[in-house]
Amino acid sequence: MALFTLKVDIVSQIEQTIEAHSDARPARIRMKMNSLLDPPCIKALYTASQAGVKVELNVRGICALRPGVPGVSENIRVVSIVGQFLEHSRIYSFEREGEKRVLIGSADLMPRNLYNRVELLAPVEGPEQCEQLSDVLDRAFADNTASWELQSDGSWRRLEPGPGEEPRNLQGELKKLHAARSETAAAQAV
Repeated sequence: MALFTLKVDIVSQIEQTIEAHSDARPARIRMKMNSLLDPPCIKALYTASQAGVKVELNVRGICALRPGVPGVSENIRVVSIVGQFLEHSRIYSFEREGEKRVLIGSADLMPRNLYNRVELLAPVEGPEQCEQLSDVLDRAFADNTASWELQSDGSWRRLEPGPGEEPRNLQGELKKLHAARSETAAAQAV
């Protein structure tokens, strides 16, 4: 819970992922949030990148981290999806040694959320729910129609499908997925 242990716990998860990373057992950090501004969290993510951990960040709004800087953040990718819906979901995933630690909640990694307000992140324990959230992250990082990628110079580049590449859209795919689940649930309820 923010004001108390949230920032320390996020940094601890990043550090545990760094410790677990090796060439034989690569680790990965993936996060989806609205803003990334907290200096200790950014420093921890830079340290993860320098240790060889692959870091993927979906940051809808403000991002003070610079990806792709040689020797600092070359293992970090940052995308922002600007689509039909204003999303507020936060997903924090730490993948190491066959373990996946997934957290969801209300907190962005920014001082206002970590030090000045009550914000929560909760662990997701169910394997099926963890896989559903991982699927959301997979779709977010595959989006090539509503996604912008942050460059090392601070500019944003709009992503587009390459030649022969299938157009992907996170929000469109999630709408179809959830509509199909609703239809299935309604059919089973009859």
